[in-house]
Amino acid sequence: MAPLRIGDAEGDLYGTTEFGEDMTDCGTLGCGVVYKIDRSGHETVLYSFTGGADGSEGGSTLVRDAAGNLYGTTGFGGDLSCFAPFGCGVVFKIDCSGHETALQRFRGQPFDGWNPIAGLVRDPAGNFYGTTLRGGA
Repeated sequence: MAPLRIGDAEGDLYGTTEFGEDMTDCGTLGCGVVYKIDRSGHETVLYSFTGGADGSEGGSTLVRDAAGNLYGTTGFGGDLSCFAPFGCGVVFKIDCSGHETALQRFRGQPFDGWNPIAGLVRDPAGNFYGTTLRGGA
């Protein structure tokens, strides 16, 4: 999956990678990162996924709110008892200081879907909408 990026008013770009960073995690491929590229082309890793409760294999589009928080999904990680040992994915938030919060840890059937790789859409009221690749009736 190609990395998808969003921008801010200063011309910085934000995106995710499916793999990379600490290559000892996630089967020696790395678990993925959330990054920023400034106007001069300098990259900063804002968050490195660990493959645990925080998620792994980002690679989705990001949504940015007015406060600068970033939201997205990972295809795996979260509740590691779901699709053990990989997990079923998370919806995450990265705040401006780089702190990650898993807002939703998917649990698979019969609770909800799993593998939310398509990203999120946010409405004006702040609600998020998305889809999962797997699960459902």
